[in-house]
Amino acid sequence: MESTIVIQNIQRLKKEILPCFGNVLTVVEALDRSGARALLVGGAVRDLLLGMPVKDLDIEVHGIALEQLEVILKRFGNVRIVGKQFGVLRIDGIDVDWSIPRIDGAGRKPIVQLNPYLSLHDAFLRRDLTINAMGIDLITYQLQDPFNGQKDLEDKVLKAPDPDLFVKDPLRFFRVMQFIGRFNMHPDTQLNALCKNMDLSSIATERIYEEYEKLLLKSARPSLGFVWLKKIERLKQLLPQLYDTIGVQQEFEWHPEGDVFEHSMQALDKAATIACENDQERLVLMFAALCHDLGKVTHTQIIDGRIRALGHDTAGVPLAQKLLDRLTHKQVIKETVPKLVQFHMMPGAFIKSGAKRAAYKRLAKKLAPQTHCAMLAKVAFADKCGRNPEKNGPLLNCFLPDIEAFVDAAQKIGVLFAPEAPVLMGADLLEFVKPGPQMGKLLEKAYQIQIDEGITDKDLLKKRIL
Repeated sequence: MESTIVIQNIQRLKKEILPCFGNVLTVVEALDRSGARALLVGGAVRDLLLGMPVKDLDIEVHGIALEQLEVILKRFGNVRIVGKQFGVLRIDGIDVDWSIPRIDGAGRKPIVQLNPYLSLHDAFLRRDLTINAMGIDLITYQLQDPFNGQKDLEDKVLKAPDPDLFVKDPLRFFRVMQFIGRFNMHPDTQLNALCKNMDLSSIATERIYEEYEKLLLKSARPSLGFVWLKKIERLKQLLPQLYDTIGVQQEFEWHPEGDVFEHSMQALDKAATIACENDQERLVLMFAALCHDLGKVTHTQIIDGRIRALGHDTAGVPLAQKLLDRLTHKQVIKETVPKLVQFHMMPGAFIKSGAKRAAYKRLAKKLAPQTHCAMLAKVAFADKCGRNPEKNGPLLNCFLPDIEAFVDAAQKIGVLFAPEAPVLMGADLLEFVKPGPQMGKLLEKAYQIQIDEGITDKDLLKKRIL
């Protein structure tokens, strides 16, 4: 029996969501008159039942062959085959994937058998998880749920419809990881056992990174995915630099939350709450929070009876680079995150030491062009909020006057989002020196004088460097 919430959400589909996708309902009615049965399937059903925004529609059409489906769809516009092997069609102007039920072989490039007369049970059996193995009949608006995915959603449990089919596609391992973080769900015992022993060697780095990216971009608590990797004993294999933080102790006065791994997880979750709307900047912040204390693995020691990790910021740079090398080929991530790791202690240190204007300007120059002081402040904020002794997430209400003071100072000095622009340019020196290495050295010297001494008079700078 469908719950009241399910009924309400399906009504939302009919009245609010489907009308936003062109004349999709007219197409569905035409299919129905032809003896076909159209069902909304996959992630759209899951998100609808969760009350989340529905962005992509996948409609599976039962009862007619692919060729006949193409003929009917052509009545409503130009039809493109976007996945002939998988039986997927699109009508120009309608953002919907139309497909035929199929049986998939093993791997990421499976041998596919299209069969429009499969039962719903057999058609949905190929889906990765029961929460994705549901459909909504777009004529009757009844939920079709052969594997009890609705109950699993309510119970927040992840299950595989068919264990044998699940392991044939190793990328599903990482889909489980990101679903744990995105939906705050937990795999059942059987799925944990499957994932613990799956062979992941055949997956391309790019495909794996896509799943990590979804975990970081779409999760309120991305740490849950990494904690799960630890639980099923796969973290050491997949992210050894992060695994090595487990058990690395910290001084209780500063870190009552526990070891470096726990701290990193809390900082990561805090970063998720303060991240930017821009996906690229959000990824940079999340990876920086994840990696910021990797250097403590090699630089933690006891000094005068206290646990210290002097120099861990700089030591963390090569470790962050190694971790990122395992995950992505995106240079913007691999160039920016290590800088934030290297300087993540600076905001607090600047306020504590009473840093002068020149220090802020030099820091902004070191961070540029990849990042800036505002992003560094966010990393420092996440770091300092990742110290909850209750270990059920980061501190919720963090009042950090030193970080606020750092941001205020950088803003007043004019270097919060970019370094100070150089006063002297190459064109100003053409009558004295030709373009080339010598000019570059002179301009660099002029910029250093400008920053260190606050000289912004162009003629005076010329005299100083010439």
